[in-house]
Amino acid sequence: MIDSIVKNRSFEFALKIIELYKVMTEQKEYVLSKQVLHSGTSIGANINEALAGVSKADFVNKMAIARKEARETLYWLELFEKSQMVKFDITPLINDCDELVKMLTSIVKTTQMSKTKN
Repeated sequence: MIDSIVKNRSFEFALKIIELYKVMTEQKEYVLSKQVLHSGTSIGANINEALAGVSKADFVNKMAIARKEARETLYWLELFEKSQMVKFDITPLINDCDELVKMLTSIVKTTQMSKTKN
């Protein structure tokens, strides 16, 4: 159940990242916009791969990669907010991304703990 929630949340987040990317390219920011587009959309891609994992270890590995991508995305968003380089309300994206990091951390830790109990 939690997996489908995080999958849906990451998909919705990716759509918001695409909107941010469009705004940034309209504002002639091409390099950093691609960084956040890549990391922000790969969160959900890695979650989808994890859900099709062939083992618990594969699942944990892909979810951990998704968490890393979420943390990278959070870095870019915080950088954009502090630098005020983008005319876009970044705060809701930061909140969403922070929530994804927390969800993914919980999933990875819970799955790792269940692995050691078996």
